[in-house]
Amino acid sequence: MITRTRPARTELPGRPLSTADLKQLLSLALSRGGDFADVFLEYRTSLSILMEEDIIKESSESVSLGLGIRVISKDRTGYAYSNDLSEEKLKSAALSAAAVANSPARVSLPSRFRPQPISGQVARARLIATWRPLREKMVLVERAYRSALNYAPVIKKVQVAYGESLQKVWMVNSEGLSAGDTRPMVKLVAMALAEKNGRRESGFAGGGGRVGLEYFARELTPETIGQEAAREACLLLEAVEPPAGEMPVVLAPGHSGVLIHEAVGHLLEADFVRKKTSILWNKLGKKVGSEQLTIYDDPTIPGFRGSYNLDDEGHPPQKTLLVEKGVVRGFLQDGLSARLMKHQPTGHGRRQDFSNWPLPRMGNTYIDRGEYAPQEILRSLKKGFYVSRLSGGQVEDSGQFTFSVTLGFMIENGRIGRPVKQATLIGTNLDILQKVEMVGSDLEFGWQTGTCSKEGQDVPVSDGCPTIKIARMTVGGIR
Repeated sequence: MITRTRPARTELPGRPLSTADLKQLLSLALSRGGDFADVFLEYRTSLSILMEEDIIKESSESVSLGLGIRVISKDRTGYAYSNDLSEEKLKSAALSAAAVANSPARVSLPSRFRPQPISGQVARARLIATWRPLREKMVLVERAYRSALNYAPVIKKVQVAYGESLQKVWMVNSEGLSAGDTRPMVKLVAMALAEKNGRRESGFAGGGGRVGLEYFARELTPETIGQEAAREACLLLEAVEPPAGEMPVVLAPGHSGVLIHEAVGHLLEADFVRKKTSILWNKLGKKVGSEQLTIYDDPTIPGFRGSYNLDDEGHPPQKTLLVEKGVVRGFLQDGLSARLMKHQPTGHGRRQDFSNWPLPRMGNTYIDRGEYAPQEILRSLKKGFYVSRLSGGQVEDSGQFTFSVTLGFMIENGRIGRPVKQATLIGTNLDILQKVEMVGSDLEFGWQTGTCSKEGQDVPVSDGCPTIKIARMTVGGIR
């Protein structure tokens, strides 16, 4: 468990900024008018370790400290930031952000800031990684490396990467909010290369989240990570070329959740909705998919990579119902979109760091569990394609998508058969939502290693799903 920073005064290293200092910055930011202003102060430490070719090849540490100032005037945003917290630089940043507005009206700042309470801690970290010795982390890397390398003689090369960060933030705004939070993050991943008869294949596995180093003793050991990466590489050595054409598809629980993240989740982010660039912009309350389909985004799941106590505007996150039995019920809202759409914020305003303003972003997105046993879903098919793990894909504004399948299997007489490599899934969002026929009771989440990119900003996320049967999809090979 971790303790949050006190909102009354920053605990971040560097030049101490009092509440009075930040109030002055807000006043300067609103000196040309504007409807709203906020300040985001961040301190972050990071560490990475890389092992390959039997040695620790790289180890690096970094520290960043900076402040961002935002002014909103109607639907326009002015933003400026500085990693120099001198009075001169901060005043200059505030005036730069203020340039977006040009109105005689002035927002009156409150006399006092109200602290934003945190109802619960999403971080499950007893041994916070940043506070542990470097050697302890190197041992984790070496254990995963040896486990993968010794899995089978065909494993010829292994790479293991470890990363951690500890982010401390403090936010105040012109409506009187003051909020602080401390956010640990850790990740351990392994990549294994297998070679046989001149053929090479690679496998991947990893884990982590908002957890401490005890996670790698209790939840997912380095040995398991290494073995899973090697196992996937060995399976792919025996895999056949993918089939081609339309056929029934079954998505495996957990790792297939990335399809929902990419093909559906982004369509429900409120900035795309209010700008009408999402094909779901006018679908609130309307049926767009199968009655089997219910989708949530929940940034409050303890320990998950996409979880947080407060979003990057200081709002408490909410478990948000997006689709209920095929009907669109909500969107992921940040403060700006919620204001313009006359909705309530859902606590999904997120930013990569102090140099970026917040956008509506996913946290932990998933399809809720259904009523079918996984084996019942498989037995319903005589022939089909089973997607074990996806590596990502592309989604067009039109809704057309293409996803790469890292590892798949043929379904033969209701059972998982031969492994398949280098397949693609091709379809459109709304068509696939409507073709979901069966949803399993076995909800799982994928590896806690994911990062989502949007408008040049990367934020940690996770996704999940139960076993899902889709009536028909186009399956093809990668050439």
